[in-house]
Amino acid sequence: MVHENSPIKMDLTAFFLSISSAAFIGLGAISPPGGGEPSVDLELARQNIDLLELMMEKTKGNRSLEEDRLIERLLFETRLKFVEKQRELASYAK
Repeated sequence: MVHENSPIKMDLTAFFLSISSAAFIGLGAISPPGGGEPSVDLELARQNIDLLELMMEKTKGNRSLEEDRLIERLLFETRLKFVEKQRELASYAK
């Protein structure tokens, strides 16, 4: 039984999801922990996308098929959202 205050078991899947969540926070797609309004921080997003890319490279050959699919999907989604957000911000700047 997991208690509310128990830490979540950190495994590779949870780690990948944590990194991608930080990227989505930077993209303003989700609210930061503790609430508050979402805000865009492209540098934070880029750093976390870079971290996901690094983890993909460094864990190559040591992931399960599910972990492979997850990190590939997370990288695809975060990169796509990053490009969309850059374009959105550029259109506002015009």
